[in-house]
Amino acid sequence: MKTLTPEELAAIEAAVREAEAKTSGEIYCVVTEESSHYGETAIAWAAGVALLGPALLLVAGVHVTLPDLFATWSASDVSSAIEIAVRRALVGAIVLQGVLFAVVGLFASIPSVRMALTPKHLKRLRVRRRAHEQFFAKNLHLTRERTGVMIYVSLAERMAELIADDGIHDHVGPHVWDKAMAALTEGLKHGRVEAGFEAAVRLCGEVLAEKFPADPNDNPNQIPDAVAVLPRP
Repeated sequence: MKTLTPEELAAIEAAVREAEAKTSGEIYCVVTEESSHYGETAIAWAAGVALLGPALLLVAGVHVTLPDLFATWSASDVSSAIEIAVRRALVGAIVLQGVLFAVVGLFASIPSVRMALTPKHLKRLRVRRRAHEQFFAKNLHLTRERTGVMIYVSLAERMAELIADDGIHDHVGPHVWDKAMAALTEGLKHGRVEAGFEAAVRLCGEVLAEKFPADPNDNPNQIPDAVAVLPRP
């Protein structure tokens, strides 16, 4: 998974500064390694395989045998050989389920595997949720003209979100950001995160400059230009 170097972070910051010089809008960039731990993914896969594994093996004709734990029992200890066979089958299934749960759980806990096994819609939901959390945590909704735009990138999921404040929605339709998002996701797809960020910032700046041009006499920088690098949740 690619991370941004100090030089790349500085280049994105410079792109933000250049874009904001032409608009009263504010552009804020956020990047994180991943937006959620997805701990439930490993548990869900381990439980599913453990529950279905014995049945699938049985259907496939594979029988799991254990040492005869009842061989030393007398006839008075059990009602019949059938009961012994049933008990052996149950013990075998329980042991197999425990082994499958442990093995699959450990394997699915490997970060790259866990991310690959997590459903895309869940990743999208978590990325969107954390992006909105950051939007309000960084007070982008409190800019003077409500013209804040946040570009959020989650590296492990290779997903991005662009959130524009209410003051922008009144003048700009959501489709206007399509080019910026396309440039951003293209950069993520090819491992060129910094290039995607810079292109998205430039395109957002062009939209904001057209709708919210800068006042040369009054254009305060209300939000830091530096990229916010978030830790893992």
